[in-house]
Amino acid sequence: MLIQRPPDIRSSEITPPELFHDRRRFLQMALGATALAALPPAFAAGLPLAGIRKSQYTVDDPPTPYESVTTYNNFYEFGTAKEDPAKYAGGLKTRPWTIAVEGEVHKAQAFDIEDILKMAPLEERIYRLRCVEAWSMVVPWVGFPLAELLKRVEPTGNAKFVEFTTLQDAAQMPGQRTRVLDWPYREGLRMDEAMHPLTLLTVGLYGEILPNQNGAPVRIVVPWKYGFKSAKSIVRIRLVEQQPRTTWNDAAPGEYGFYANVNPAVDHPRWSQAKERRIGEFLKRPSLPFNGYAEQVAPLYGGMDLKKYF
Repeated sequence: MLIQRPPDIRSSEITPPELFHDRRRFLQMALGATALAALPPAFAAGLPLAGIRKSQYTVDDPPTPYESVTTYNNFYEFGTAKEDPAKYAGGLKTRPWTIAVEGEVHKAQAFDIEDILKMAPLEERIYRLRCVEAWSMVVPWVGFPLAELLKRVEPTGNAKFVEFTTLQDAAQMPGQRTRVLDWPYREGLRMDEAMHPLTLLTVGLYGEILPNQNGAPVRIVVPWKYGFKSAKSIVRIRLVEQQPRTTWNDAAPGEYGFYANVNPAVDHPRWSQAKERRIGEFLKRPSLPFNGYAEQVAPLYGGMDLKKYF
């Protein structure tokens, strides 16, 4: 099985980042839950999340070290270089923060991030992350199924797709001062993809509050798709009847399809997708269909031509 019950030891103990334990132990002693809630936004990232439970969703691969996960990122709102998000995202204000959920729903509403954190039990899920650029990581995310949020707004029978819109604020996100993409960043999923139990509404990683450079305060993670499908710093979720326009598909439709399922048999026009470079490793490894999650998600695409719907 590609997804197994988790081992008895936590991911942070399998491949701990430098000083991981000492830092968390100090913070846990210094800050209780009440103090954490009162902290200004700049101090939120890096603090532990409480009440995380073990999940059945994990992989055999060891997690990528924390330092790499938080310093090697694509987040063009802060720049196009991999190190830019860690350099420039520190000033992003993640409190207060609300996510409007609207469109083809019976109960449109706005959710405060603090309410989202209490909406469902938080789970640590160790997922593979495969970038369309042919590199990969293994990340211990913290969150709960996106379906838990969507059920609360009661989708109508016309809801066929889910559109995600991320924050647009060039004062906080210097990359948005360029025209490298059409802002705000937009992504989308088919309704059954969004409701799939693997699709994670994500608020943390490595047991800590999600760092700004990784999409704070809330993002989604869709582990069988290329990483650009997992929208970061979400401010609006809209349920719609027609397939929504998405940022990378608009920018280069011949290179970035709407579905963006990991498929080693379908190359990017400018490079092969047959192999990937795991961060921290020298040699490339074979890419897995649906990023190793074929058993769980391949039935979603039965009868579809995956070379046409790439």
